[in-house]
Amino acid sequence: MPRFSVIVPAHQVQAYLHECLDSVLGQCFGDLELIAVDDRSPDSSGEILDAYAAADPRVTVIHLAENIGLGPARNTGTARARGDYVLYLDSDDTMAPGTLRALAERLSETSDPDILLFDFAPAYWDGSLGPPAHPELLTPGAGPGVCTLDERPELLRLTAVAWNKAYRRAFLLRERLAFPPGTYEDTPWTFPALLTARTLGTLDRVCVHYRQRRGGSILTTTGRRHFDVFDQYDRLFAFLAARPGLDRWHQALHQRMTDHFATIHSTPGRLPGSARAEFLHRARAHCRRHRPASAAGRAAVPPGRRLRRMLVRHGAHHAFRLLAHAGRARRLLGARLRRARRVLRKALLRGHYLLQRHRPLDRDLAVFSAYWDRGYSCHPAAIEAKARELVPDIRTAWICPPDHAHTLPPGVRRLQPGSAAYWTALARARFLVSNVNLPHSYRKRPGQLLLQTHHGTPLKHMGLDLMAYPAAADGMDFGRLLEHTDRWDYSLSGNPHSTLVWERAYPSPYTTLEFGQPRNDVLQTATAADVARLRAALGIPDRVTAVLYAPTHRDHRPGRQPWLDLARLVATLGPSFVLLARAHYFHAGQGLPCEPPGGLLDVSDHPSVEELFLASDVLVTDYSSLMFDYANLDRPLVVHAPDWETYRETRGTYFDVTAAAPGPVARSEDELIDILATGAHTTEHARALRAAFRQRFCPWDDGHAAERVVRHVFLGTATGTATGTGPGLGTAAGSAAPPGATVPAAVPPLVPLAERHPAPAPGSGGGPGPGAAPLTPLAPPAAKDWWSCPASASSYRCSRSRATCASVSTRCSASPAPTWR
Repeated sequence: MPRFSVIVPAHQVQAYLHECLDSVLGQCFGDLELIAVDDRSPDSSGEILDAYAAADPRVTVIHLAENIGLGPARNTGTARARGDYVLYLDSDDTMAPGTLRALAERLSETSDPDILLFDFAPAYWDGSLGPPAHPELLTPGAGPGVCTLDERPELLRLTAVAWNKAYRRAFLLRERLAFPPGTYEDTPWTFPALLTARTLGTLDRVCVHYRQRRGGSILTTTGRRHFDVFDQYDRLFAFLAARPGLDRWHQALHQRMTDHFATIHSTPGRLPGSARAEFLHRARAHCRRHRPASAAGRAAVPPGRRLRRMLVRHGAHHAFRLLAHAGRARRLLGARLRRARRVLRKALLRGHYLLQRHRPLDRDLAVFSAYWDRGYSCHPAAIEAKARELVPDIRTAWICPPDHAHTLPPGVRRLQPGSAAYWTALARARFLVSNVNLPHSYRKRPGQLLLQTHHGTPLKHMGLDLMAYPAAADGMDFGRLLEHTDRWDYSLSGNPHSTLVWERAYPSPYTTLEFGQPRNDVLQTATAADVARLRAALGIPDRVTAVLYAPTHRDHRPGRQPWLDLARLVATLGPSFVLLARAHYFHAGQGLPCEPPGGLLDVSDHPSVEELFLASDVLVTDYSSLMFDYANLDRPLVVHAPDWETYRETRGTYFDVTAAAPGPVARSEDELIDILATGAHTTEHARALRAAFRQRFCPWDDGHAAERVVRHVFLGTATGTATGTGPGLGTAAGSAAPPGATVPAAVPPLVPLAERHPAPAPGSGGGPGPGAAPLTPLAPPAAKDWWSCPASASSYRCSRSRATCASVSTRCSASPAPTWR
C-alpha cells in the first residue's frame, strides 16, 4: 500500500502531459502510485500514458470507452486507488518539487488528518510563477495546524478546487464522496469534504503550479457550459438538506454561491454576450431558492462586495454591467495615474541628476555594486573591504535594495537603486566599481574613475562574441553595450586568457589591470581554523566529504534545469558525503528541485561562495566560471557535462573544457557517482589535470589582488602595469591619492604558484578513505537487483546495473567485499 495515490485524468492535453507526469514521478519521495485516466482523449494522450506505464511500474493507466468528463474520470481513478492518501492533479498542471516529501512529513506531524490543505501558485507561459494563492490562510501563525472547520471557518475561503488538498482515502470511503458530472464539478465536492472532515491539517507550501493557459481550458472557453454551475449548487444544498447537523453552514455557502455567480458573470470570455442577462436571472432564482432561513452567521463584508451580492440577488443585469464598466474605468484611471506618477518621478530624478553633475566631485566617495544590485559580494566587495583598510579617509557606499541590506558590513552606506541619493552618488563619486554595467542613463564625468571587475573567468562567449549566438544574446543591444564599455577606465583581468577575451569582446580604450581576482584572496589567506569554523556553521559533520554542486545557467532553456537527481546522489553516496547545492544567481529563490533530505544542504542563499569553497572538499560543476576560482585551492574538481555539445553550440565557448578540464569529466549522473564513490577525482592523474589548469588560469591569484587594485586605482601608487606583463612595477596613469590618504608600503612581489599555500583542505580529504563506511547504494523502489554488504549486515536495493555496482563493490573497503544475491 503506497503512501499516496495521485489521480491524473487526461483529455486533449498531449502538449502538457509529459511535464505533468514527470513532476510526479520525479519527486524525491517515491512511495506513490500514479493512476492516469485516459478520458477517451482524441489526441496522443493515451499513447503517452501507456509509454510511461511501460517504463515505470508505479503508473497505472485506465482507458475509458467514452468521454465522461473530468469529475467521473476522477471517480474512476479513485476507485482504483490503494494509497493512504489521495491527491488529484489536473494533467496540464505540475506538482512542485519536494511536494510529496513535505506532505508526508506534515501528515506525520499532524497525526494523519482527514484532509491536508496546501497552497498553489499560478504558472505562466513564460515559465514564471505568480505568488502563492492563500499564504494568509495557511501560514503557521494563522491558526492551529490541526483543527476542525468550526475552529477555523475562514478555511472556506480557500479556492474551491480538488487539487489543493490531500484526502485520507478512508475518509473518502467513509463519507462516500464523489465528483458529479459537468463543469464546476469541484464545488459540490470541495465543500462537503471540508464540512464532513473531522480533522483538517494545513501546510504553508506551494505544492501545485497551476498552469495559466492562454486558451483551451474550460474556464477560458466561451459557452453555455458555464450554466452547469447552477446544477452544482443545487447538489451542494441538497447535500446540506440531507444532513441537518450541517445547517449552520448554510449562510456562509449561500454567500460563496452569490460571489461565484458574480465572478462568472463579470469575467470576460466565459459567457456569450447574449447569455449574460439570462445567467443573472438564473442566479437571482437560485439565490431565492436556496435563501437561508435566517441571517445568523452573516459575516461583515466590504461595501463593494456587498453591492455585487445585492445586484446578483436582484438579477440586475444592466446595473451589474454599469458597475463592471465603472470598475474597469476606475482601474484604467488608476493605472494611468500610476504611470503618470512614474513618469513625473523619473523626470524629477533626471533633473536632480543633471543638477548634481554640476557640483564638484567628491574625491573621498567610492560607489560599489555587484550582480545587478544583489548585495555585497564578488570582486567589488573584496576591493571595498581593502579600500577601507588602506585608505582610511575613503567613504564607501553600496548599491542594493533593502532585502540585501543585511549583507553589508558595518560602516558601508546603502544606496537605494533609483533613489535621489543613488543619482547623487553616481553624479559626484570619484570612484565607481562594479562587476556589471551601470545604468544606461548614467554619464561618466571627467575625473571619475570607473573600474569594471567582471565576475569570473570566461568559458562561455561574452560581449561582441555573442553576436553569432542569438539564443544566448537574447536581443542584446550591442551598440549600447559598446557605449557602456567606452565608459570604463579599467578592466580587471585574472589571467592572460581573460585579458585576451575582454579586449576582443569589449573593444574600448580602457586600461587592463592584470592583477588577479580579488574575491579569491581569501582562498590564499584563510586558515585551518577558518575552514573548521565555516564547516561547523554549515552543519557539515567531521570526517565527511563535502561536495559543492554549483551548475550554471542555460540561456537556451527557460527556467532552472535540475541536471542532477540530488536526492539519488545523496542516497547513493551514503553517509560519508554531504552535498552542498548552490543554484545559479539567476534562479535565486526558486529552491532545490527536491525537498532536502538528510545529507543535502541548500546553500543557494549563502552570501559568500568563497566561504562555501573553503568549507567543501570537492567542487562539481558543469560550465560555471566558479571552477577557475576553486582551482586556486588545489582541491579536487569534477566537471559534469551531460549536454556539452548542446551548450557549446547554443552559447559558444572559448575552449573545450572537456578536453582541458581541471579534473575528471562525467557525461552522465552514473559516471559522476562512480567518480565520487571510487575516489577517481583524487588520483595522481586528476592532480596533474588540476595542476595544468591552475598554471593556465590562476597565475596572479596570490592573495594580494585586492591590494594591488586599491593601490593602483585609489592611491595611484606603482603597483601594476597595463596589459601583457602581469603584476609588477609600473605607473598608474590618471589616478591620484585622495587628500590626507595614507600610502602603505609597497605590495610584496607576486608569489609564484609553486610557493603559495592556499587554505588547507578539511580533514576529511577528498573522498572516503580507509575505514570509511562502505557505500550503500539506495535507489527507486522499482529496481529489482539487490546486493548484500556483510559489514552492515543489510541489503540495499540498487538502481544501477549489476555490472556497475559489482565494479564499485570490488573497491569497497568492507571485508569481505559486498556480494550479489
